[in-house]
Amino acid sequence: MSNQLSYLPPQFGGKIKELETKEILREATKANRKLAELKGYSEIVPNKNILINAITLNEAKESSEIENIITTHDELFAALSKSEYLYGAAKEVINYKEALWKGIELIKQNGFLSTNMIVVIQSIIEGSKSGIRTQGGTKLINDRTGEIVYTPPSTETKIRDLLGNLEIYINNDDEVDPLIKLAVIHYQFESIHPFYDGNGRTGRIINELFLVMKGLLDSPILYLSKYILSTKDEYYKLLNDIHNEGKWEEWILYILKGIQVTSEESLRILREINGLIDVTSNEIKIKHPKIYSKELVDILFSEFYTRIGNVEQGLQVTRKTASNYLNELTDSGILSVEVRGKDKLFVNTRLLRIMKDM
Repeated sequence: MSNQLSYLPPQFGGKIKELETKEILREATKANRKLAELKGYSEIVPNKNILINAITLNEAKESSEIENIITTHDELFAALSKSEYLYGAAKEVINYKEALWKGIELIKQNGFLSTNMIVVIQSIIEGSKSGIRTQGGTKLINDRTGEIVYTPPSTETKIRDLLGNLEIYINNDDEVDPLIKLAVIHYQFESIHPFYDGNGRTGRIINELFLVMKGLLDSPILYLSKYILSTKDEYYKLLNDIHNEGKWEEWILYILKGIQVTSEESLRILREINGLIDVTSNEIKIKHPKIYSKELVDILFSEFYTRIGNVEQGLQVTRKTASNYLNELTDSGILSVEVRGKDKLFVNTRLLRIMKDM
């Protein structure tokens, strides 16, 4: 067993590892093709931010669940609908979603990913300013046997040195396929384990940011956390196999397969939501031709719920008119109503159902 974490590029036993094996290159080609198909479809979707909202929130939910932060869609809905509902696991999931979008904003502003940016992202996830670890004591333990399987770097100096090396590797334009590099980056960050908490969730956000930075996606629509959650035992085994035996190929192939699987799933979800927008739009045209507008449909799909004020401001109509519009849509079954505190919320039930079925 080797607990000494090496600098990048990947090496084991003092020797640089060959990453671009024949099998890895074959699977990387497949993964790039799937990812390009997903990106291509997302680019032709009208009002893409509406469509990716569901994927982003589910990514936050699944990523947090990997860390045993469990919440339900109903709790998330409550958290989204009113600020005072932000508590417990639901609050942590919402924090993750906000951290993801902050990271995308920073990447698009700067064109690179730095240690300081990663610290900002982790601080949003955790809601604290604890920053990079300054002391040891962190250990990764096998839940079943109690065995210590890996001890991350324990001094702040070593952690910052490794993060600096990772930052160079992330931003260096070399000839290695970016999807192969993504697998390496994810392993290295998880192994550095630079924070007291939130390392896993931060690492999964870095995956999305790297893909956007490299131009492989322009929005965080690769739903990778679901794949990791469904293969959690394999995920941790392969991480440990690199720690202990330097088995990089198996790990990289695992990540490339995950990209293929989740690209297909994200594409399916995008198409389903886009189809629902078309169905809803046509339904309003037929049932409520006097109130139909593309802007109204956009408002109904901007979140999973709509307030009267959203329609009032979005369509520049009176509050009474906005209320009448939403009540009409509710009477015909396009929306449903929930009352939370003093708020009357008009729920896009079918969009919420797609989210729950992901």
